[in-house]
Amino acid sequence: MNLISFVPTNGRKVATAPVFESMFNEFFNHDFPVSFRNGAVQKSPAVNVVESKDAYRLEVAAPGLAKEDFQVKVDKDQLTISAKKEMSKAEENGEKYTRREFSFFEFNRSFHLPETVDAANIKASYENGVLHVTLEKKPEAKPQPARVIEIG
Repeated sequence: MNLISFVPTNGRKVATAPVFESMFNEFFNHDFPVSFRNGAVQKSPAVNVVESKDAYRLEVAAPGLAKEDFQVKVDKDQLTISAKKEMSKAEENGEKYTRREFSFFEFNRSFHLPETVDAANIKASYENGVLHVTLEKKPEAKPQPARVIEIG
């Protein structure tokens, strides 16, 4: 999606503002979801939802984090995945930054659990930059084999 702006000039040449143009292009050319927190735009990691006959699996793309940075929480029928990472102070490692533009990363994603999910049997693992959350289905929600009903 490109943003096209119209500025009436009355025959005079008007200086454009490349800063605003680049800001809008950067915002609209990124994948969503985007969240707004404290007046800043923050991207949340992309999530794949995969369904098998026995479970649902969420795959959260979050490279650069460690499993200790995540928190997976279930409250009633709401699953919340969050992560928080603070960059360590460079002075502790004997390094000195000449320019530092980031020092903190945080996201929070919530999902409504369907009634077919066994909330007591949710597992999570983190491997190769992807958080895998497995949501087992309740036994009655799993496909049942065909059976023959005897007529009485």
